[in-house]
Amino acid sequence: MNIDSIRIRDPFVLRDDKSNTYYLYGTTDENVWSGRASGFDAYKSDDLRSWEGPFQAFRPALGFWADQHFWAPEVFVWKDAYYMFATFKSDDRCRGTQILKSASPLGPFEPLTDYPVTPKKWECLDGTLFIDERDRPWMVFCREWLQVQDGEMYAMPLSDDLRTAAGDPVLLFKASAAEWTKPVHDGVSYITDGPFLYRTKQGDLQMIWSSRSEKGYAVGIACSQSGTVQGPWLHEKKPLLDEDGGHGMVFHTFSGEAMLAIHAPNKSPHERAVFLKVKELAL
Repeated sequence: MNIDSIRIRDPFVLRDDKSNTYYLYGTTDENVWSGRASGFDAYKSDDLRSWEGPFQAFRPALGFWADQHFWAPEVFVWKDAYYMFATFKSDDRCRGTQILKSASPLGPFEPLTDYPVTPKKWECLDGTLFIDERDRPWMVFCREWLQVQDGEMYAMPLSDDLRTAAGDPVLLFKASAAEWTKPVHDGVSYITDGPFLYRTKQGDLQMIWSSRSEKGYAVGIACSQSGTVQGPWLHEKKPLLDEDGGHGMVFHTFSGEAMLAIHAPNKSPHERAVFLKVKELAL
């Protein structure tokens, strides 16, 4: 199938060198905002144009704690296995990012633990994996504006097996710190969404993340002044993309091109994955 025929939010592309295949993950439930969630589907391709799927990458087992808002799965290779970072929610538990594991990029992915890794009493989402200069894993995640008003971005060290936090969360910045962000409908709240970290050709550590701009859902860039995940983080004054699309990530094709993946538009059910060639983001 063509990429334009796949409805998906929060697209994430894994370039799998073992199989010479691209795998596409994202928020794929029909009931994105309400109703009972079903799981995550995945797709595969060898050219980013023609895709096979959907494949059932994750379906919750009976008794799984969450039943709604299955959002933004990201899949990474770590210690010779595939790990999925994904957001879940239930009526009686805070939204959080849980980590799942599989021997295959198509799953089935199984939860490592019975609970999210993000703090139990925090409303959190969009956790992503970052491996630091000492080969230590971190989760970078958002604390929701619904709970703190000015959305926050955190980094939290993880245990080597990715099962638990290995330290307290470190506040990186608040959404309003970027000049390009604008408050949501209430006029005072700011959104943090969709972080993804990468190093430029020059070795700078940068983060793309999403919030609301003057034109709607957008993608901005922040750069770590220390070169480490703990920052401090300096924001570009203008968004990278300001065209009703966001939740970006960067991947590299098998030919070495750097690509930015976003979903656009931001209105359900019209979301599609969009792949854009980029400069100065290649490793």
